[in-house]
This record gives sequence, structure tokens and C-alpha cells, in this order.
Amino acid sequence: SGGRGQYGHAVIKIEPNEKGKGIEILNKIVGGVIPKEYIKPTMDGIMEAANNGVVAGYPVIDFKVHIIDGSFHEVDSSEMAFKMAGIFAAKNAMAKASPILLEPVMKVEVTTPEEYQGEIIGDLNRRRGRIQGMDSKTKVCIVTSFVPLETMFGYATDVRSLSKGRASYSMEPSHFEQVPAGILTRIVETSSRAPART
Repeated sequence: SGGRGQYGHAVIKIEPNEKGKGIEILNKIVGGVIPKEYIKPTMDGIMEAANNGVVAGYPVIDFKVHIIDGSFHEVDSSEMAFKMAGIFAAKNAMAKASPILLEPVMKVEVTTPEEYQGEIIGDLNRRRGRIQGMDSKTKVCIVTSFVPLETMFGYATDVRSLSKGRASYSMEPSHFEQVPAGILTRIVETSSRAPART
């Protein structure tokens, strides 16, 4: 009795993909256990889950998904049911895969009079920076470091203050690194209190 139900069942396997390769979804269904018209909605659900992430709502990148099994119902299956099956399967698999959160790291080069070198290096260290090199030329020092972008907000004001306006800096994207555990905890706690993104 009652109206039509919703039935969609998808079994997936996920694995890491090469860095920078993005998300690949491979249809490994044989024998029609999931009809062809429900494969794309399943893939759409997987992509939606990846875009919404499992760690603090950040997107998941660089992984492969194999759709390997599933089942359907002649009456109760629909595109929406299989999209939801893709979402639930992907969220479950991603959570079990021990995902990590990456943060952008910048290459920062500060040119400063030598007398302010200690203050500049100390400030970069407080920002979780890793000093890569120092080059001194005629009472001027160039400090090169890798610093998480998250800690660089307000740096222009701070570097002027530390050097009495005599230091300058350049900053460019370098790479991504895993967020340290203590900072990850803070990010997750903050995101759980924030309103949901739409």
C-alpha cells in the first residue's frame, strides 16, 4: 500500500589517485546489476559527496572510485535514488579511508636590513614557517621560507612594524601540505559550529 518507494544500491571501492589527477570514476558494473540509466546519477552523487567532503566540509581530491556492484528495484528505483546511493556510498568510503586535510603553503621571500633579521625570522617561525635559506648582501638579508597561507594574513602590516618600514616581501603559492593535528582539531570544531554551506 502507499506510494512508490526509493531504492538505489551502489557498492564502490576507492583508492588514492596520483597527485593532481583529480577524481576518476570508473564504471565496473557487469551483468546489469545497476542499469545504464542509473550509472550517471550514481556518479553525480559520488561527485557531490566529494565536493562537500568529509573533513570540515572541504572537497576531497585526487582519488579513484570504482563502481563495482549494486542492485535496483523495477518499481522503486529512480535517478534520485541512485544519486543518493552514490552520495552515501562515497561518504562512507571516504570516511573509512582516513582522509587528510591539506593547506596551501606559500614561498615567502623577505628582504630586510640585517639588524631586523632576527625579528623577521622569529615572526616567520611563529607563523609555522620553515626557513629555507638566508642570503646576506651589503647589510641586507634575504630570508626565504615556506609558510602556511592561513598564517600570512596581516603580514604586510607586521613586517613593516618589525622593520620600522624598511623590509619588503614577496609571496607566491608553492605547494600543499597536511594540516597539523592540533590545527585540524580547531578547524573541525569551528566548522561544526558554522552554518551549513549551500
